Amino acid sequence: MKVLVVGSGGREHALCWAIAKSTKLGKLYCAPGNAGIADVAECIDIGGEDVDALVGFAKDNAIDLVVVGPEAPLVLGLVDKLEAAGIRAFGPSAAASVLEGSKGFMKDMCAKAGVPTAAYGRFTDPEKAKQFIQDHGAPIVVKTDGLAAGKGVIICQNVEAAMTAVDDIMGDKKVFGIAGNEIVIEEFLQGEECSFFALVDGERALPLAAAQDHKAAFDGDKGPNTGGMGAYSPTPIATPEICDKIMETAITPLIKTMAAEGCPYKGVLFCGLMVRDGVPTVLEYNIRFGDPECQVLMMRWKSDVLEALDAAAQGRLDDITLDWHDETAMVVVMAAQGYPGAYEKGTEIKNIDAANSVEKAYVFHAGTKADGDRVLATGGRVLGVTGRGASVIEAQTTTYKAVDAIDWPNGFCRRDIGWRAVERERTKV
Repeated sequence: MKVLVVGSGGREHALCWAIAKSTKLGKLYCAPGNAGIADVAECIDIGGEDVDALVGFAKDNAIDLVVVGPEAPLVLGLVDKLEAAGIRAFGPSAAASVLEGSKGFMKDMCAKAGVPTAAYGRFTDPEKAKQFIQDHGAPIVVKTDGLAAGKGVIICQNVEAAMTAVDDIMGDKKVFGIAGNEIVIEEFLQGEECSFFALVDGERALPLAAAQDHKAAFDGDKGPNTGGMGAYSPTPIATPEICDKIMETAITPLIKTMAAEGCPYKGVLFCGLMVRDGVPTVLEYNIRFGDPECQVLMMRWKSDVLEALDAAAQGRLDDITLDWHDETAMVVVMAAQGYPGAYEKGTEIKNIDAANSVEKAYVFHAGTKADGDRVLATGGRVLGVTGRGASVIEAQTTTYKAVDAIDWPNGFCRRDIGWRAVERERTKV
C-alpha cells in the first residue's frame, strides 16, 4: 500500500513510525513532515491545510490511504475531497468534524444522544453570557465554540475571572479570533480527567486505550494550559469497568446518533472525560488522535496499525482484533523556553541519537527541522520523549533517562509526568 500521512507534529511522527512497521506498507509519505519523520517517511513540501494540493498529490501518486493527523484539514473537508477523487481516507468528513469544530454542536449532539456531560449554555451575546455566569456562580468553565489550538478552554475559579474571560474572548481583544464569536459556558466538573480513544468506521466503534495527559506548563500542574506537556497510558483511573462504561454511555450512543443525523463518523474518536466515584462524564470530543497521547498509544500498540486504520476507513472494523504491549508508556514533551508564550526559534538540539539508544525509548519530533546534519527547534512543543516500562515508575525512569541524554539548553520539560499514577503505585507497595 501507498500511504500519505498529513501533518507535521509529534502525533504524525508517532503515526508514521507505527505505520512504517506494517507488512502491508509499500511506500510512506508525509506532508509536510518534520526532521524526525524524515527518518521513516518521504516528506513532501505541502502544508497540512493545502487541501487541493494534498488531493492532487494523492491522485498523482496513486495513494491508497491518506491518514489525516490534525483537526484543521478535517474541518476544511480534506476527507470529502479525497473520497470524491476515489481515494480512501482515515478521518471524519467535514460534516462530522463539526463535532470538534464547534463545541456548541458537540454539546447539542451529546444532548440528542443522551451522553452524560456538564450542564451548559451557548452564547453569541456577551451580556447574556455574563448573566448566565451571575446566575450560576463559580467555579465555571468558559470555552470558545470554535477551534483554538487546544487553548480555548478557561477554568474560572470566581465570577470575576469568568467575566474577564468573556471580555477577552468576545470583546475588543478577541484573543481567539473568530473561534470566540460564540462561546459555551458550562458547569465545572470535579474528578480526575482521562482521555479515551476508539476507532470508528461509520457504524461500529472499536476501543483503543485510555491515557492521561498533563496540560499545565509546569510541575505541580502550575502555569498556563498548553497543548499537552506529557501523557501516559494506560491510566489507573480508567479501569476495565470504567472503559466499558465509556463505550456504553459516551462512544456507542454518539456514533449511532451521528449516523442517524446524516453525518456518520469515521476515523479516531477522542473522548475527554472527567471520572468521579466511578462515573465518567464527557468534557469534550476531538476528531483526531491526541498530541501527545498518540505517542503513548503507538508505543503500546502491538498489532498492525495500518491494517486497523485502513479497516476503519473501509467500514470493516469487524475484521480487526487489536493487540497491545502489556506495559505502561509515557511521553514527556520538551518545549522551547518561554512556551506557551513567546519563544526563540532556530536553536540547536543535540544527542537525540543518544536518547533513542535508551532501551524501550524513542524520541518523536514535533517542531523540528533539519539543517544539514543539525536538528533545529522550530516550534513551541518540540520533542516527545517516549518510553515503556512494566510499571508507571519504570516507564517514567526510562523516559527521563532519555530526556536527560538530550542536549538542548534552550528547552525545558516537566519533571513530574505521571505523578498521580506514581503516587498510587508507591502507596500500593
